[in-house]
Order: sequence, then C-alpha cells, then structure tokens
Amino acid sequence: MIPRDGFSADLFANPIERLVAIMARLRDPELGCPWDVKQDFASIAPYTIEEAYEVAEACQANDLPALRDELGDLLLQVVFHARMAEEIGAFALPDVAAAISDKMIRRHPHVFGDDPREAGHAQWEVIKAAERAAKPEDPSALAGVAIALPALMRAEKLQKRAARTGFDWPDPAGARDKIVEELAEVDAAASDEERAEEIGDLLFAVVNWARKHGVDPEAALRNANAKFEGRFRMMEEIAGDAFAGLPLDQKEELWHEAKRR
Repeated sequence: MIPRDGFSADLFANPIERLVAIMARLRDPELGCPWDVKQDFASIAPYTIEEAYEVAEACQANDLPALRDELGDLLLQVVFHARMAEEIGAFALPDVAAAISDKMIRRHPHVFGDDPREAGHAQWEVIKAAERAAKPEDPSALAGVAIALPALMRAEKLQKRAARTGFDWPDPAGARDKIVEELAEVDAAASDEERAEEIGDLLFAVVNWARKHGVDPEAALRNANAKFEGRFRMMEEIAGDAFAGLPLDQKEELWHEAKRR
C-alpha cells in the first residue's frame, strides 16, 4: 500500500505509472475519495464526452497550453474506465494500449506491412469493414456507429456508412431536393409530434447535403454558434443595459451593426 504522501513524481518510473497509481488510490474503498469510489462506467461516461469536447475546443482556439491540460483531463477518463475494468477482472490500462497498438498496425499495412504500395485510407476502410463483418452479433454496414455521438456527427457517420454500400445521392442536387421535400412535409405536419419528426428528417437531409459538399456539419454548426454568440454579445455591448427592452426592429439594426463591425 502506498502511503498518503507517496505519490511524488520522483517515486515513479514515468508519469503514466504515477497516474495509474493515483487513480487506484482514488478508487480504494477504504482510503480513496467517496465520490470516485461510487462511480461506475455509466456515471463517468458523460464526463468522458465532456472532456473530449473541451479538447476539441482547445484545438479550435489553437490554445496549446489549454490543449495540454484538456488532454490530461481526457487521459484521466481513460485511466478511470480502465481502473474500474481492472477491479472486476475485465482488462487494465496496458490491455487498452496493447489493443489500440494492434489495431493501428493491422489497419496500416501500407506502413507496417510488406507492401508499402497498398492504398492508405481506402485500405483502412476495407479493413474496418472486414472487422465489422467478422462480428456475428451485428453484420450491418451501420454497426458500431456509437449512439452517444452528437446527433449531427452520428447522422453523418450513418450516411457515410450507407454510401459505402451504394445507397447515396449521386450528386449534391439530389440531397438538396430532399431538403425541399422535407421542408414541405414540415409545413404539412398535422400535429406537434409529427412536426418534430419531420424537422428531424429535415435536419438529417441538411447533414446529407453538407456531406455531399464535403462540409463537416458538426464543425459548421459549431462555427455558426460561435459567430452568433460573438454578434449577439456585440449587440449587448453596443446597447448596454437598454438592450433587453429595445423593440425588435432596433435589435435588428444592432444585429446589422454587429455584422459590420
């Protein structure tokens, strides 16, 4: 048992070993943190997703000090999951590292194999498809697209998987026509429930159109959010405390002023 003050960096062979030991202590039923001890895979998963988004935010801002910190937070999530799995005898962090190492070598025969001429990304997709087909529990081309992904990202992945089977519009025009069709169905909806369903279909069609233009819909919407937020904050700054009480036409004028700035 490592004493309470036995976690200084100079006592471990490397930082990963130290982090693993820290997590083991945090999860110790007697000596650990009560919050950490009571967690399970399901309760930690939302934090894992949140940390991945914070990594993406640091990347978008090109903030390397923040990226270092956020990658540390994300790594902690991996160590946390691996520790919980180790406690029930499923696997440990070295098994995670070994599995991903094996997968990278298997999926890059053009780098690690005998024939460097094998196609790169195309070969990667062929190998991934073969791996999915080898899993008898779900042979679908759509197998393995995580349900927990953001909806826009998952829609794009589902569409890409379907496209590999030939189920796809031949050009962006077909995808655009589908948007027009879905808009009409939203207008024709007879109930709130039906309208919500049709708006979902509309969003799915917009993702498809974006994909056909080579646009990442998740990134595009993230950028649109940032643009809206920047302009709205500028409106508030221009108007000051009076902003909330202004009529809509004056707020529209402020919006155009913010765009000009």
